[in-house]
Amino acid sequence: MKQLLDFIPLIIFFTVYKSHDIYAATGALMATTLLQMIVVWFMYKKLERSHWITLVLVLVFGAMTLFFHNEAFIKWKVTVLYAAFGSALWISQFLFRKPLIKKMLGKEMSLPDAVWNRINFSWGLFFWMVGALNVYIAFYLPTEIWVDFKVFGVLGLMLVSTVLTGIYIYRYLPTNNQQDKE
Repeated sequence: MKQLLDFIPLIIFFTVYKSHDIYAATGALMATTLLQMIVVWFMYKKLERSHWITLVLVLVFGAMTLFFHNEAFIKWKVTVLYAAFGSALWISQFLFRKPLIKKMLGKEMSLPDAVWNRINFSWGLFFWMVGALNVYIAFYLPTEIWVDFKVFGVLGLMLVSTVLTGIYIYRYLPTNNQQDKE
């Protein structure tokens, strides 16, 4: 349910952009993201750190977009968000020696530390690459292409990366025979 709620502001942003313009879409994104956070808070009595980061970035970059009437600010939000996520993953791994991915998923599955490190590193790299790709698409291609990329391209890349991570993890998961022996 929480993941479904995460897509609502994106869908509203896309719909309003297609029927109006980037500024109306930005205002709608700001309003629906704030509303989404309120709903998540009432449903789960807490907001994840990623929710707080997203909310702050949407409100700050959205406000600058509307105040300065310059769409470049909302386009930068994607890159800043993914750079923050990528940096958090790498800092957790290289500075604190505790991969954030393991902290998030370690209760769900048991994997060797080397595998957690590779997954953490690759997701950090993924976020940095998507952020860089966003800069190119946002500032060298028409806004309409950027909106499509933001809504469908990033989602598609995320899905592919998730599937590839799942395939990689699969070979390290215990089989039924191993569990039976324990």
